[in-house]
Amino acid sequence: MAYKITDECISCGACEAECKNEAISEGETIYVVDPEKCTECVGIAEDSRCAEVCPIDDCCIADPAHKETKEQLLEKWRKLHPGEEPAPGTY
Repeated sequence: MAYKITDECISCGACEAECKNEAISEGETIYVVDPEKCTECVGIAEDSRCAEVCPIDDCCIADPAHKETKEQLLEKWRKLHPGEEPAPGTY
């Protein structure tokens, strides 16, 4: 499932720089995640980078409104990165 950013966001921007899918952008008051681009870092890293670099606990969380399997996330990653191979151990 895609991640989302909660209202606890302090708009530091750490997550945006980490997102290789360009799924995170600055919203009106907090950063937001585009669920069409978020792959939970499947294909990129072993864990979701946004949650790892965020200085606020439980600010970047899995969004239950966008449930997807690892296979669906990998397929989404392949569409976002045509011609590339996913990093080993990331799916």
